[in-house]
Amino acid sequence: MKYIKKFLKGFISIILLLVIIAYLTDYEYILKGVRVVYMTGHVTAYIDDYSHFENEEIANGTAQPWPLHKAYNTTKATSQLQETHNKLGTVAFLIIKNDSIWYEDYAEEDGTTYGPTSKTNSFSMAKSITSALLGKAIQDGYIKSLDQPLGDFFEQYNTSATTVGDLSSMASGLDWEESYTSPFSVTARAYYDDDLAETILNQKVTETPGVSFKYLSGNTQLLGMVIEKATGKKLANYVSESFWKPLGMEQSALWQVDDEDNRLAKTYCCIASNARDFAKFGKLYKDQGKWNGEPLLDAAFVSKSIQPRFPEDDMYGYGFWLSNHRNKDIFVMRGILGQYVITIPEDNLIIVRLGHKRGNFVPGASFTEDFFIYVDEAYAMLTNSSKS
Repeated sequence: MKYIKKFLKGFISIILLLVIIAYLTDYEYILKGVRVVYMTGHVTAYIDDYSHFENEEIANGTAQPWPLHKAYNTTKATSQLQETHNKLGTVAFLIIKNDSIWYEDYAEEDGTTYGPTSKTNSFSMAKSITSALLGKAIQDGYIKSLDQPLGDFFEQYNTSATTVGDLSSMASGLDWEESYTSPFSVTARAYYDDDLAETILNQKVTETPGVSFKYLSGNTQLLGMVIEKATGKKLANYVSESFWKPLGMEQSALWQVDDEDNRLAKTYCCIASNARDFAKFGKLYKDQGKWNGEPLLDAAFVSKSIQPRFPEDDMYGYGFWLSNHRNKDIFVMRGILGQYVITIPEDNLIIVRLGHKRGNFVPGASFTEDFFIYVDEAYAMLTNSSKS
């Protein structure tokens, strides 16, 4: 007993020392990461973690539910698709054909039942929504164009040639470490720290902007700060009036913020919503910015967003990932754990997948293996249906 007490006393002393060091060195955000992740039984950020953070509500208005296709859920998932769902923990999978829900499936796991109204973390799918807000802010006259200098909004970037379009297209030249494993990385600090603006505005432009693609979450966070400064509106309110209400989202959503005092939206990630509502951004862009036949977002901006900005980096446009799988022009909203809104305009097809994990990257490709499975197996299901 004597030795146990001595051990516990020493252990507690070490923990207290580490806590003190974390606060003295401005790494106290790691303590929040430990509390939110490890003390809840996880090893990284997870789809239901939004409840551990401060959030702003994105209010919806009058709901415009998706119609159900006449063949709704008459075709079963292929064995390959079901195997992938089981392996990677899919919680929601939708196939929307001709603007109607053709197939829909949700998971039940560990006492949790997911369904059409279940909120889960978007992760980086929020980058596409933030880029859509940029288009809306230009359309509304708050921002001049994609070419407006970043220095017009934040004086510390006066000497940089970086534009707001560079932020949206991942070409800013910012010195940002896109690391998801190191607790000391700026990405981890941005996720768990309580002063996101300070973290972002300490980033320097160290490479020539506007010449090539380099995926950096700091780009979209800085873009969100530009939009908020230009409009003078909280982003949750601006996205509500610009998209959530006009698109007839079925549920309100939550946008994670950094702190109860600062309340700066994490625009590079972290909108908690459901599969049906996320899918509406695929339809909006598929229809060149129109909703119910009326222009909601400038068609030229939409068209530019879903085409490569740089021919040598043809996997990205402005806020959207791009693919030519199956020789089709595909644009994609994508999150770190395999969150997808996959839109294939030529076939009037939208595929949504939300879940816990994604697969491994395919060598030489900018997507993981599960992305290709979701697309291929959706087409296989549609083919099976046409044969029956």
